[in-house]
Amino acid sequence: MALKRALISGVTGQIGSHLADLLLEKGYEVHGIVRRTSTPAKVRRPEVKLHSADLCDQSSLSEVVRVVQPDEVYNLAAQSFVPTSWQQPALTGDTTGLGVARMLEAVRHNCPGARFYQASSSECYGKVRESPQHEGTSFYPRSPYGAAKCYGHWITVNARESYGLHASSGICFNCEGPRRGVEFVTRRITTAVAAIKKGKQETLVLGNLDARRDWGFAGDYVQAMHLILQQPKPDDYVIATGVSHSVGQFCEAAFAHVGLDWRRHVVSDPTLYRPAEVDVLLGDARKLRALGWKPEVDFESLVKMMVDADMEMP
Repeated sequence: MALKRALISGVTGQIGSHLADLLLEKGYEVHGIVRRTSTPAKVRRPEVKLHSADLCDQSSLSEVVRVVQPDEVYNLAAQSFVPTSWQQPALTGDTTGLGVARMLEAVRHNCPGARFYQASSSECYGKVRESPQHEGTSFYPRSPYGAAKCYGHWITVNARESYGLHASSGICFNCEGPRRGVEFVTRRITTAVAAIKKGKQETLVLGNLDARRDWGFAGDYVQAMHLILQQPKPDDYVIATGVSHSVGQFCEAAFAHVGLDWRRHVVSDPTLYRPAEVDVLLGDARKLRALGWKPEVDFESLVKMMVDADMEMP
């Protein structure tokens, strides 16, 4: 029997690398989309077949889909750093929002039988209308990134309802792990913990310590993404743990893991607050849990995993 073939945009990122691992373990032929830059793209698994394309360029996306003819397409690529979205709102809209439309068009015209997964985001909820947030909760984005993700989500719904594509979205709450980019707050914390423990720095400066997030492990969340595309009918699902913690609590757990008191090292700088804060995000994943998924890594284990990985870094 022929191998299933998957195409992943964002394959070099945290989630993309975990998803590639999972699909390869399941026997898939895995293809990844990478942008042409002066620095060659690197993937963790040499079995991944790389193709050059860009979410801002329709023709390149269409050509990759035409050549690969995937059974499943996972659109994970985006300008995903919220602070940058205020500095580059148009670019964020073009990649994170319109890039989804381009990927869907590439699939619709070149491989309409493929199953499509869109990485939606809890940032769509922003100034939350209710808590916890579920699939029917109204969106109220509070950043250019969140607004772009809302467009990506709704254009996926429109492609499903207008053209009959098997197009689903996973509304993914914060997914973390040792592969998370160092610019994100969780890795900023864990890399600082390691540096402070090793005597390389003394202080960590952060923004809003009271902001609460539903943090889960990226390795668990890609299991959910794959499960979503195995369903007979396309739909939208919240991917979350159902438990939230503040940034301060993340700091407390991370510093405590190496025997330090976070209050002696962490400083909150109001100038680092977002222009429009998102105070609390908490996901209700009952719809997804009904399919048999549940997160395996809890908050404390996730923090320890990340700190341990950064402690091992030179």
